[in-house]
Amino acid sequence: MGEIRNAERTRKTILQAAKAEFFEKGYTGARIESIAKRAGINKQLIYHYFKSKDSLINEVIDSFVTSLPSGNFVLPENPAHIADFRYKVNLEHLMDFLKFTAWEAIDSVPENSNGEERRKAILQSYVADMQAKQEAGLVPKELDPALITLMISSLTIYPLLYSNVTRMITGHAAEDPEFQAKWGQFLRLISERLFEDRGVRQGPGPSDERRES
Repeated sequence: MGEIRNAERTRKTILQAAKAEFFEKGYTGARIESIAKRAGINKQLIYHYFKSKDSLINEVIDSFVTSLPSGNFVLPENPAHIADFRYKVNLEHLMDFLKFTAWEAIDSVPENSNGEERRKAILQSYVADMQAKQEAGLVPKELDPALITLMISSLTIYPLLYSNVTRMITGHAAEDPEFQAKWGQFLRLISERLFEDRGVRQGPGPSDERRES
């Protein structure tokens, strides 16, 4: 039992060190040697637990996602509340991960790495949720659920990742609580315009209540 616990502890230590390395430097910039140094172990020990760099990054992201509160992925009943909800989840729980994803725009990343399958499943669940809301008459029929999901992703991620652009346009950095409050309110307002007059209850949904409690 002692050996099993030690192995689990070593594996967890490697994953924590790898998370810090990947999230700070991206896939290409991350080095196994640096991960070993962060973990305080021999480089060869990493390959004892993880067969490759691809395997390690996939497990890092899988471990990170599963560690998040499950409520982060349960979207509000009211589609007008989804953008504000996702923005707050990004702000409170996903900033380090979002910075990591920015590296993908410049990295040469192998297929099926960076936790792609896990991330795709989550994003596709958002599309399916929007489709269900559309079938229930809560979302305009002429709008593509996948494109709505992409739009919401853009609005809830871009201002956070590109804080300098946010500051140059609005006069406030993305980290400024005043901007965060204004942007959250703006997301709610434009979402209400997009989904208005569709018989959707305008009070806070279940997810909203969880955030306020």
